[in-house]
Amino acid sequence: MTSILHRSPGKTLPVAAGGSGAWLFDTSGKHYLDGSGGAAVSALGHGHPRVVEAMCEQARKLAFAHTAFFTHEPGEELAEFLTQRAPEGLDHVVFTSGGSEAIETALKLARQFHVANSANDRTVFIARQFSYHGATLGALSISGNQGRRAPYEPLLAPCHFIAPCYRYRHARPGESEQAYAMRTADALEEEILRVGPGRVAAFIAEPVVGATLGAVAADIGYFKRIREICTRHGVLMIADEVMCGMGRTGTLFAMKQEGVTPDILVMAKGLGGGYQPIGATLLHKKVHDVVTAGRGRFEHGHTYMGHPMATAAALAVQMVIEEEGLLDSVVRKGQILRDMLSEALGPLGIAGDVRGRGLMIGVELVEDTATQRPFPAELRLDQRIKDAAMEAGLIIYPGRGSAGDGLGDHVLIAPPYIISESEIAILVERLERAIKAALPVSA
Repeated sequence: MTSILHRSPGKTLPVAAGGSGAWLFDTSGKHYLDGSGGAAVSALGHGHPRVVEAMCEQARKLAFAHTAFFTHEPGEELAEFLTQRAPEGLDHVVFTSGGSEAIETALKLARQFHVANSANDRTVFIARQFSYHGATLGALSISGNQGRRAPYEPLLAPCHFIAPCYRYRHARPGESEQAYAMRTADALEEEILRVGPGRVAAFIAEPVVGATLGAVAADIGYFKRIREICTRHGVLMIADEVMCGMGRTGTLFAMKQEGVTPDILVMAKGLGGGYQPIGATLLHKKVHDVVTAGRGRFEHGHTYMGHPMATAAALAVQMVIEEEGLLDSVVRKGQILRDMLSEALGPLGIAGDVRGRGLMIGVELVEDTATQRPFPAELRLDQRIKDAAMEAGLIIYPGRGSAGDGLGDHVLIAPPYIISESEIAILVERLERAIKAALPVSA
């Protein structure tokens, strides 16, 4: 019996007892290769000695100080670390306890920015279909994940959605990558003009879509056109790097690969690597200056924002990533992982698309690769694969589209940056075994 209301009540979960490197183990002694880093969280794996020591040292000095009264060294040092490496102009940061809080912070910053500019009519946010930005009501309101929105629709704030840059499903026959990227980006301008340019506050997008689509990266030129459109219409551009940031795609900030600077950038997950709950919202100098000159303060706050233990742990995680050259490792090992996945899963005839950047890889599984026809929704292939993978000692992050949207099942793979090549081989072998076990006999 349990007194916890688990995500899937009635399902018996193994009890996690410990972890080391890329592995977790339960109270029965079974070991699991953490092939998804939880949910793209565990950048350094489990039990990294430098991070553990940094947490212990901080606990001995200062566990908590409320940010309405104090600042503190680990928070200031982490802020300096991030702003010095962020895209140019992102020079201030707000720390939170996770990604959803950081998204809420971004939405409030956008609103307060426009209010300070006497643009009170700018209340509309535009996001993308099949996106996911968080579980709190504001973050869920701008999320295009229909399955997660459904129970709460009456409570959600209005939001407008455009199609994502999702070449595998949405490109027209014979359409070039550049033409598709421009057509998809131009949908934003069409929507801004339809809504009314003076009413739109911000556009938000994930540089690499995570949970809902499974590591879908935009085509080259897409975000440059998005940046141009936002600037032209006075719309703030928010980049959601909660899942894909902090080195996951091979650069510390995923937007650096796009060659553009957003007005607000949100991160979490890999920031603290799972060692402490932490998120962060970076804001451009122009946003900071307008907001602080307006009311003289940012009207927002959470009790645990900028927590000393969380910022100390995150700073240690980021120092390890930088000093051990793990970003280069992410790029190299990511290519090895993609190659091995394609080689192992290709013969099964169901791997419609193997995609992603760095160590954020998605595999979309379809019943027919020629027509891209998904498996029947009632088969629940994503959950069958998850269960079979757990049985095989592998943790992966499965997903599928909502009923009727035509999307296939996918598996998101996001292992710790410290995973070895031999562990990558184990990951691929166990995933192949799990997929075979989950497929219906006729497949």
